[in-house]
Amino acid sequence: MSEQHMSPVPMIRLHDGTEIPQVGLGVLRIDDEGVTPVVESALAAGYRHIDGAAGYNNEGGVGRALVNAGYATGERRRELWVTTKLRDSEQGYDSALKAFDRQIGLLQLEYVDMYMIHWPTPFDWRSGETWKAFVRLREEGRVRTLGVCNFLPEHLERLHEETGEWPTVNQIELHPTWQQREVTAFCREHGIAVEAYSPMARGADLNAGNGTVERIAAANGISPAQAILRWHIENGTIIIPKSVHAERQRENLDLFGFELTPEEHAAIDALDGPTRAGHDPLTFSYA
Repeated sequence: MSEQHMSPVPMIRLHDGTEIPQVGLGVLRIDDEGVTPVVESALAAGYRHIDGAAGYNNEGGVGRALVNAGYATGERRRELWVTTKLRDSEQGYDSALKAFDRQIGLLQLEYVDMYMIHWPTPFDWRSGETWKAFVRLREEGRVRTLGVCNFLPEHLERLHEETGEWPTVNQIELHPTWQQREVTAFCREHGIAVEAYSPMARGADLNAGNGTVERIAAANGISPAQAILRWHIENGTIIIPKSVHAERQRENLDLFGFELTPEEHAAIDALDGPTRAGHDPLTFSYA
């Protein structure tokens, strides 16, 4: 497949100076064998940001794709951003270091760009100890930057109290009907970039607001998915839409040749609601 000729994806500068592409590919719920061609087609489409996790059980398949496409080493590796996440069952100092060794082996990389705590597990809090292991990995040059997922302000504050650091990124469930405004405001206040997973509520938000999103899409000659993803882009949010289809992958990256009007953007803002599509960070653990 040829490289796509579309506007380059903007970089979001994190508080430690590293820069992350604003659009990445999510690989949740794709099996280890199936993920290899999915990542390969995304790289061919122009993606330079892959968001993985130990808990997705497909790091080996991601690693094979990076090797096959020539992105595991050298100059091309430097063009690529790879995120992975620690399993919650492996939080803790020694266990995180051991887990990382296994994960980087599966990915067939010398370093990852971002390593993240996957869930705060406040009922079994080990983030402070885990973070110390993460800092060691960063000092050794095996990880470039450190993030968290699903942290609420109280968890971010506790981590800061125990470690003296704020993560560079907080990856949270975020989409038009679940905007988490208090969390995002707290992150912005503390220089933490917000990254949205399930940016379209796994497709549910495409029909939100009695056709609001569809009307905005039609007015701009774009798809409903592009309308929602563009709204995220204009909010300065990092997004990791998942698609296994090459055509949809290209569409999800093609967000920079149009803008929403202020009225259209406000109409999507107005879709905020009380219902998450995923799990509650106060009670959930991704073993």
